[in-house]
Amino acid sequence: MKSSTAPNIRLENLTIGYGGNPVVKDLNIEFPGGKLSMVIGGSGSGKSTLLKHILQLQPPISGEIFIGEHNMGKLSRRERHCIRQRTGVLFQDGAMLGSLKLIDNIALPLREHTKLSEEQIMRIVQDRLAMMGLGHALELYPNELSGGMRKRAGLARALVMDPQVLFCDEPTSGLDPVMSAELDQLLLEMMCHFDMTMVVVTHDLASMRGLADHVVILGESKCLYQGTIEELEKTEDPYLRRFLDRAAEERDAPRLTMAPISQEMMKLNCNSIMGEKDTVRKDPQCSS
Repeated sequence: MKSSTAPNIRLENLTIGYGGNPVVKDLNIEFPGGKLSMVIGGSGSGKSTLLKHILQLQPPISGEIFIGEHNMGKLSRRERHCIRQRTGVLFQDGAMLGSLKLIDNIALPLREHTKLSEEQIMRIVQDRLAMMGLGHALELYPNELSGGMRKRAGLARALVMDPQVLFCDEPTSGLDPVMSAELDQLLLEMMCHFDMTMVVVTHDLASMRGLADHVVILGESKCLYQGTIEELEKTEDPYLRRFLDRAAEERDAPRLTMAPISQEMMKLNCNSIMGEKDTVRKDPQCSS
């Protein structure tokens, strides 16, 4: 197995949230370089919030974020910009610009951030789209693509700058099981083709079991687990076990019951429509 030069991502005593209100506290996590890590957890556990903070879209409340040996909070604006140029992001909906054809959407980062000739840019764009099975869709606009095609187009754009780090936000959300499996396979192929560190935020347990080299689970405002999928499957922790087995939490209180609605309550103010249409038409209170 070849060694990787892709950077690891390290979080030290990181507390994140909005407006000074923490969502997740005291994170000490390392995403290993050259591996595919998955961040999972329930709704509201802070998965997407964590991604925003690693991408420097939101400043942390406290703590530090390292990409490789670079402390992101202490870099100059120019240094952060250089690191972002080698960072790819696959957004949930692909985040294509609706006014541009697919070929121009994918070419945009190369035109903005490199001095490559147009011929070189087109060669790279066509290569990335062909890898995604979209070589036939160069001239289509985003609204002419299916949901699965938009995901693959977003992945092509995320890879167009040969990133050292790739972040994916809920890549299989909104896809049917077949398309989800195909996208999972595509992510695995990208890990083989590119030397990079990949961090995938998801709630998809099937994807986690099929893809992850490393797993981080968020919940209860903290990191509940980090490690291999093999060790995770052996856990006896009640919360993690319920999550992995998709088991509902048992409740002590009795479930609410719905009282039947009486026939009197069901009567319309303007008599019953069914079977009494003539009466309804004549009722002045029901004038149209």
